Amino acid sequence: MKIVIGGQMGKEEIKELAVTAMGDEGEVVIKDDVAAAMDVKGGKADLYLGACMTGGGGALAMAIAILGYGTCMTVADADENAIRKALESGKKAFGFTPSMSKTVVPVIVRLAKEVMCN
Repeated sequence: MKIVIGGQMGKEEIKELAVTAMGDEGEVVIKDDVAAAMDVKGGKADLYLGACMTGGGGALAMAIAILGYGTCMTVADADENAIRKALESGKKAFGFTPSMSKTVVPVIVRLAKEVMCN
């Protein structure tokens, strides 16, 4: 699995959290928002993660524009059922606030591995 990090804030921290959660099972790359969303759209990446102060504005604006609103989700907490349902329904881009990164990134990545790789 390949994860791209977009959004406006905390990209290095998000990458570290995603790499830890992924282990040796994939790749995590930081890109600008447009390139990250285009990688997901083109099948070069499986998952987009991004953060901004609201979790939905700068974190997901370009992902929404390129991938469509229905493929994106703002994550307010680490609700495993909601995240699993989102992944199962085809959501590939997740936005959150920087303060939530440590809580939500490991959950999103773990569940994405379960849902997308099985």
